[in-house]
Amino acid sequence: MEKVDHIGIAVRSLENSLPYYTDILGLKLIHIEEVDSEKVRVAFIDSGNVKIELLQPIDETSTIHTFIEKRGEGIHHVAFGVKNIQERLDELKEKGIRLIQETPKRGAGGAEVAFIHPKSSGGVLYELCDKSRGAK
Repeated sequence: MEKVDHIGIAVRSLENSLPYYTDILGLKLIHIEEVDSEKVRVAFIDSGNVKIELLQPIDETSTIHTFIEKRGEGIHHVAFGVKNIQERLDELKEKGIRLIQETPKRGAGGAEVAFIHPKSSGGVLYELCDKSRGAK
C-alpha cells in the first residue's frame, strides 16, 4: 500500500451534499462522473493530501443504496493507492485475506479497483486503487 488515495462517503444526493464540502469547508470539486459498473455517480473533492469521493447511488440495485438503507449516509470505504494491483491481490489472498474481488475491475477515473472484505480487516471496507495505467 503506497498511500491513502481517497475516502469514500455514501450520500443520498450529490447536489445536497456538495455545498457542504465546497461552500462550507472551501474544498475544490475535481470532477463528477458515473461509474456504470457500480451504479453510482461520484464526485471527487480535493482536500489536500487525500481526496474525498462522494458516492450517490443511481438506482436501488446499487450497493451504495443498500449501504445507505442499512447504515445511513457516511464513510463507506478507505482506498489505498497501489501499483500492480493483481500482484497485491494475490499477496493478500496468499496471506489468507478474504477479498470481494480476486481480479480488479474498472472504477472511477479509469482506475483498476478491488475491495478487501471487511471481515478480514476489522470491519473496515478497504479498496485497492491502481492508477498506474493512466487513470485520473
